[in-house]
Amino acid sequence: MFKINENYLQLNRNYLFSTISKKIDEFAQVNPNADIIRLGIGDVTKPLPASVIDSIHKSVDEMSKKETFRGYGPEQGYKFLREKIAETDYQKRGLKIDADEIFVSDGSKSDTGNIGDILGYNNTIAITNPVYPVYLDTTIMRLGNSDKLHLLECNEENGFLPEIPSKPIDIVFLCYPNNPTGTVMNRKKMKLWVDWALSNKSLILFDAAYEAYIMDEDVPKSIFEIENAEKCAIEFRSFSKNAGFTGLRCSYTVVPKALKTISSNGDVQSLNLLWGRRQSTKFNGTPYIVQRAAEAVYSIEGQEEVGDLVSYYMNNAAVIRNGLISKGWTVYGGENAPYVWLKCPEGHDSWSFFDQLLEKCHIVGTPGVGFGSNGEGYFRLTAFNSYEKTVEAVERINTHL
Repeated sequence: MFKINENYLQLNRNYLFSTISKKIDEFAQVNPNADIIRLGIGDVTKPLPASVIDSIHKSVDEMSKKETFRGYGPEQGYKFLREKIAETDYQKRGLKIDADEIFVSDGSKSDTGNIGDILGYNNTIAITNPVYPVYLDTTIMRLGNSDKLHLLECNEENGFLPEIPSKPIDIVFLCYPNNPTGTVMNRKKMKLWVDWALSNKSLILFDAAYEAYIMDEDVPKSIFEIENAEKCAIEFRSFSKNAGFTGLRCSYTVVPKALKTISSNGDVQSLNLLWGRRQSTKFNGTPYIVQRAAEAVYSIEGQEEVGDLVSYYMNNAAVIRNGLISKGWTVYGGENAPYVWLKCPEGHDSWSFFDQLLEKCHIVGTPGVGFGSNGEGYFRLTAFNSYEKTVEAVERINTHL
């Protein structure tokens, strides 16, 4: 009989957000007239920027003509987009990242989950706790719950920032600004991680999906702002939360050419080449129309529109954060990230607070325990609803809880 990958049996039966959706559906059936405000999943609500829409229309017209129609594109991404990314996101900030170090994809979730394809099965891997589920779940899918998997404790005592591992670790996942806690890592702390990785010949997988929301100048927007990080890190970025591409799907991953390791036979191996080989085998590239849309983000108009979107959501975050603090609750995040991480009121664990918030306030959030054991007793709210709904949500909380 054929076999399955039994590592999947070690995962929770249901994905966190599927469980939340089921609970919402059940509540809505019993309370059909309830006006539910959704501050749970990190999905944006504002329309795509006008310059992006214009670019989509133009590229659709191109696809209707024989002279400008395009079929399969380069797996790494079209040159026009990769060059814009390299120039705007890195080179203008003094960072030496070239276009051929950038791989355009359909979402950071895909790439952070798939990066393990080019990494060996004997690596020790460290993941923060709490954590965005894809890092942990995809690692378990590959390795199972083995002794090679280590959780880095993040809690109220250390400000939800992990300590440098005391034991040998080959690969570490870091996400800053952090999902779910909304915390950030300043330049000094990030340098400690880069120095550790270089001295231990370790690899940092750095998720910078929320870099656009960083307001503090002492918080790096890219790990490559730290000297020599290109020798020990891969960076993942997305257009989902800054430009509203959650339904359009576009991201990119930076794999520096300076990032190398040694294979079992002693040969030097380039991760840039390995990831390129993986993508050309398993991925046919992000659609041309979507890449043209992403290119528009880098126009003068696009940059202004994206800035407006980020400001809009960060204003929402401030509304939530300030409203909960004024209530006397303990709150993290919301200052350099679109997430607010709150300590559940006394007497509640994560899921009981979810139920109370839904039943009494008709508000949906995300139970912290869904992000790991250290998330128990905490709760995540997102800033991605409308301003009006965000204000109303805070008013409901202050009135009913």
